Amino acid sequence: MKHKDINCENCFISKSSVFNVLSDEQKETLRHNHSCSHYKKGEVIYKEGDKPTGLICLADGKVKIFKEGVGGREQIVRMAKPVGFIGYRALFASENYIASAIAIEDSTVCNIEKKALFEMLEKNSEFAINIIRSLATELGFSNSRTVTLTQKHIRGRLAESLIFLMETYGFEDDAKTLKVYLSREDIANLSNMTTSNAIRTLSTFASENVISLDGRKISINDIRALNKISEMG
Repeated sequence: MKHKDINCENCFISKSSVFNVLSDEQKETLRHNHSCSHYKKGEVIYKEGDKPTGLICLADGKVKIFKEGVGGREQIVRMAKPVGFIGYRALFASENYIASAIAIEDSTVCNIEKKALFEMLEKNSEFAINIIRSLATELGFSNSRTVTLTQKHIRGRLAESLIFLMETYGFEDDAKTLKVYLSREDIANLSNMTTSNAIRTLSTFASENVISLDGRKISINDIRALNKISEMG
């Protein structure tokens, strides 16, 4: 469900935002050419095949980007956190989305109109370089994940996925519990394995006291051991 009155200011004021290099006047121009939308957990932000209308910034919440494979099985290709961009490869390539994005918790996104964005990129070279840097970083991550998902064994893939979730979303106040609660199916889709294999491997990690499980809550008990499993592949 979409609304127009939700504050997307996080995208513009965050210390990690690419918009920091813009002048106050330039930021104001983009503010006048953007809209905000709120999506409840499980709602679709965009579908594979849709045409991008602007640059989507995740202001609040968590989002999974996935591609549907053979037999309708999902493969999660990215997990987004504030204030990250989603779907912008398709925007700059003038292509339709090749994956879908769904909110995995209540989320707020900001959509900056394509025309205003491109005009700003032409006016501010530092802003353009920041966008290029973001694209390059995403490409590097995608290349690394491709190697992981095709060459590592099940234990290594799952361990790396847990490390990725830890590095992306961090921990709760106990400094152990991952600050993201995924279904076993999502964990499997992130790790390129069946749900039954994900359940079985998580249970094995728990029996080895590498992690603890409490429903969808996963706590990391031994980061060193988890890193070793990931490195061994």
